[in-house]
Amino acid sequence: MKKIKYYYNTHTLRYEKLETPLRVRLLRVMGFLMASAVTGMIIVAITFRYIDSPKEKLLRQQYEDLTQNYSIFQERLKQLELQMDEIENRDNTVYRSIFEAKPIPDSARIREMEKSKEVTLVQAMGETELIKSMTGQLNNLALRLAYQEKSFNEIANMVKNKEKLLAAIPAIQPVSNKNLNRIASGFGYRIDPVYKERRAHMGLDFSAPQGTPIYATADGVVKDAGFNTGGYGNRVVINHGYGYETLYGHMYRIKARVGQSVKRGEVIGYVGNTGKSTGPHCHYEVHKNGIPVDPIYYFYNDLTPAQFDRILKMAAASNQSFD
Repeated sequence: MKKIKYYYNTHTLRYEKLETPLRVRLLRVMGFLMASAVTGMIIVAITFRYIDSPKEKLLRQQYEDLTQNYSIFQERLKQLELQMDEIENRDNTVYRSIFEAKPIPDSARIREMEKSKEVTLVQAMGETELIKSMTGQLNNLALRLAYQEKSFNEIANMVKNKEKLLAAIPAIQPVSNKNLNRIASGFGYRIDPVYKERRAHMGLDFSAPQGTPIYATADGVVKDAGFNTGGYGNRVVINHGYGYETLYGHMYRIKARVGQSVKRGEVIGYVGNTGKSTGPHCHYEVHKNGIPVDPIYYFYNDLTPAQFDRILKMAAASNQSFD
């Protein structure tokens, strides 16, 4: 039941019914609504300042999950990069050295990575630094893997040709030397028999009676066979491929012919005393990529470890060469 309010009118000295004008009632309603709105805004502002909204809670959870996953991703990526470094190192220092192939320099890998079109960086994933970092690192790792796969394919081809490679490496002595007493002079600086001064001697001298057979020390093709005016006399040069060449000098008679394919152990000539020579012997050289190397390290096919140690000491003696 609605309460009716009265007031005492001092002019009429009577109690009269209290009636509120419409304007006042409207002002009161408006005031109440405005106060409620302001109070609500204050409450909402305080609430959203200290309490997350459902959307903010979802975004915050997604951010925390993404940050955690990124940390895991970074750790995994570091492990993959370490494994990739180890593979590249083994590729250069182990696999390629087995086949005497040149290591791949890091600069070549980088150039190949820059040229590679196999993996494209996906920029449509987003513009955040997190996404850019992840896609960039994944792209780099993928390029390294692609180039490493190319390198392993090359090594696979080398494996297929391993038998040919082994047959092309000089591996025996050029003359029969069962008693190990025919090495007269070794590789390095020796006393020249003609000029009587120390000069570079780029091979080994095998003393032997004139007419002793001289053998090809590896499979190859005869590059030169004839008289040499530079001091070697009658000589034969064999190209074995894979960067190897061998030279046999001072022959009494040459059996091999230019362009002829020869096998390891095949007779290519006979010991003599032609050219700048002071006695019958075979001057033998091994060249790798155009550079003379000590032939003493290429006799592993017909020497035991004890014999190799003995012949190594004989070749190291500082004496006079035969040419």
